[in-house]
Amino acid sequence: MASGSPVRFRFAALRRACGGTLRRLASLGLALLLCVGLTACSGSQAKPPSLSAEDIAAIERQAEGFLAARDRLPELAALVRDRDWTFTRNLLRGPMQEVGRQMSYINQRLLPADRPEAEQLASQLKTAMAQLDEAARLQDGEKLRKAYIQVASGFGKYAQILPEQVQADLKQA
Repeated sequence: MASGSPVRFRFAALRRACGGTLRRLASLGLALLLCVGLTACSGSQAKPPSLSAEDIAAIERQAEGFLAARDRLPELAALVRDRDWTFTRNLLRGPMQEVGRQMSYINQRLLPADRPEAEQLASQLKTAMAQLDEAARLQDGEKLRKAYIQVASGFGKYAQILPEQVQADLKQA
């Protein structure tokens, strides 16, 4: 038992001496690992989100119909000016009836950050078109005029939400 005591003391002393060194080496290794990790993370800039070619193509297909309806605004303005109740409603319910669906498909393909504004503008335009149709049904000239202004404004605002590439491809920029 007496002979084991000196070995125990030597082992304890060795453990204390090596333990401190091992802790320092582990700390140094952790510091190096953190430096390399932070350098690797901060070196590259995140690429901004963008639309795929497939999304652009889908938006362009729907935007063509939307813009074709927008191009009929002068015709609609003449009908409103002449208080042509029947043909105003026919234009809204015929060639312009797909606008809501087209905007819905466009909104689904936009970047997530752009969707809330696009959905709000689409909703405002659909509401204005419904008010225009109702004014024509009621044969109310003043409401018809005000609703037309909202419709024309809504088309203009929504066209601006279309991605720049779509506007350029469709020559709307």
